[in-house]
Amino acid sequence: MAQEFVIKSQAIEDKVNQLLPSQGGFQAGVDFSASTMVVPIIDLTETATGSQLRQDLQSALSLGSQTAFEVFNQTSTIINTTGYFRIVGGISINSDTSSTQSVKINLTDGTTTKIVYQYISVGGGQTNMMDFDKIIFLQAGDSCTITATNLARFDGSTRQLADLSGNLVSPI
Repeated sequence: MAQEFVIKSQAIEDKVNQLLPSQGGFQAGVDFSASTMVVPIIDLTETATGSQLRQDLQSALSLGSQTAFEVFNQTSTIINTTGYFRIVGGISINSDTSSTQSVKINLTDGTTTKIVYQYISVGGGQTNMMDFDKIIFLQAGDSCTITATNLARFDGSTRQLADLSGNLVSPI
């Protein structure tokens, strides 16, 4: 048999008022009560938000959703639409003995450009490689570009994870 008990906590009362404003929170003279009875909780968040996949599965790479790119010895625009995007790939830099080589991931609105990631190799005649996996957000008018110097290369792909409003885009 379940036991009933009263909880007198301002913190819990404030949280209920915040989460359930239409309920008016607690009324004067009424305390929050609890029970030792086990009540199952069913999480319908994914279905209610329109996604049928767990978050980790929703960001999966897929043949139908990926847009491949390769950038070397140039600057290329890889994304120019709004939303949340995942960029994955590999960076390789072959450094000759005297020059600095780099790969830069830039966000620009057409006027201002910001380097959001940069991988640099300073001479030495060696090959440096690394994996890359980041998520970026682009507003209207923004684009993502990659700049690679003459001995640097970035091969990878992009995939939209969500639109501008945050509505998830499932892989296809």
